[in-house]
Amino acid sequence: MTNPAQTPPDPSTETSFGFRTVAENERQGLVNQVFSSVASRYDLMNDLMSGGLHRLWKAEFVNLIGAPRNEQPFKLLDVAGGTGDIAIRYAKSSGPNATAVLADISTEMLEEGRRKVAAQGLSPRITITQGNAEALPFPDRTFDVYTIAFGIRNVTHIDQALREAFRVLKIGGRFLCLEFSECQVPLLDRLYDFHSFEIIPRLGELAAGSAEPYRYLVESIRRFPKQEAFATMIREAGFERVSVRNLTGGVAAIHSGWKI
Repeated sequence: MTNPAQTPPDPSTETSFGFRTVAENERQGLVNQVFSSVASRYDLMNDLMSGGLHRLWKAEFVNLIGAPRNEQPFKLLDVAGGTGDIAIRYAKSSGPNATAVLADISTEMLEEGRRKVAAQGLSPRITITQGNAEALPFPDRTFDVYTIAFGIRNVTHIDQALREAFRVLKIGGRFLCLEFSECQVPLLDRLYDFHSFEIIPRLGELAAGSAEPYRYLVESIRRFPKQEAFATMIREAGFERVSVRNLTGGVAAIHSGWKI
């Protein structure tokens, strides 16, 4: 079965873009503009937003994938994979027949990913594909694991993206999502808010010449469903054994679910 046709968005429907309200059919274009403008500095952006902690979070995230280190075939799909951090870490830590597809909607982000994959000598094992998380260009039951790191909050219809994740996974496949979330530690949450709303946009302006993309990204974190609400959405998409692991007091969280 191929991917079902998508219903065109209703131009009268509104949704959020950070703290702004925009027409639903305009949101994806606005998100694309953000990432095309920051693609060359995206890795720096993650350092600024997380204080460098994203590197530790990603290491823990990739450890959970469980790819075999022997010659057993194993196929990963990394959606909104952009600059390739997850796919590269996965390929370097797994066996020779573990392959990955790095998918992203942004041409500019994929160019950064392609450059990094080639520099690591991993082009034979990591395929670069342009695609929308809401309408993936892959057949049913193709992948052993689906990952998305710091990307799902930028999707207009998160429920549709989760259904697509379920569709392309094999039976027994695993969904893994790493995303900024709700800080649940008193005092740390206040420091986190100050860093997010006061420091990050200023650093963005200094590092990239514009505070606006960074302001959107901070606001999109606050708009994203909290841990348990997102876990409920994962269950509603069909996944079982859904779990949440908070990182750094909930500043980020790893969400996991299985297609059983």
